[in-house]
Amino acid sequence: MSTPAQRMVAEQLLPHGVTDEGVLRVMAEIPREEFISARLRRHAYEDRALGIECGQTISQPLVVALMTQALAPKPDEIALEVGAGSGYQAAVLSRLCRKVITLEREPSLAEHASATLLRLGFINVEVAVADGSLGWAAEAPYDVILVAAAPREVPRALIEQLAEGGRMAIPVAVSPDEPQDLRLYTKQGGQVTYRSLFPVLFVPLRTDL
Repeated sequence: MSTPAQRMVAEQLLPHGVTDEGVLRVMAEIPREEFISARLRRHAYEDRALGIECGQTISQPLVVALMTQALAPKPDEIALEVGAGSGYQAAVLSRLCRKVITLEREPSLAEHASATLLRLGFINVEVAVADGSLGWAAEAPYDVILVAAAPREVPRALIEQLAEGGRMAIPVAVSPDEPQDLRLYTKQGGQVTYRSLFPVLFVPLRTDL
């Protein structure tokens, strides 16, 4: 009998463009319900974002999968996530990368995400309380950067912390009246370019600590 996570993969991810075998395997294995509150666990595998503490959200499974697939993380790479939230996206990345640094501005969220990740055995994830717009210079450069909150402009620090050959997925709030533009930035030959992926709705990237 299939698990709820396996059914999520079959019903939500495969029919909507998620083809990366690593992403599909990891998301079929990780218990998404462990990253949300007890009162919402029955909704863990629904095709929508869910609220968590501090006015934040855990992203829709399809968005998690498509962003991860677009970044194409490799086993020897180091990833930076901006906006740890529940820790679920970091868990997905951690199974596909060598190490993940995930930043969270809300101390209570960071503490809870860190405890959840450790309890579930995701030992290659480091959670730090920080202003995500500044990145995390101590471990830079990063092969993969995933931003799970929307700035009005792409933070310069994140561009600078992207490794040669690196990829960054980030939602950009181009207009207050429209969905955000999810962009994939790449750095090749020292030049950074981007292409738009699809419209998304993320919480705003806050820079005040």
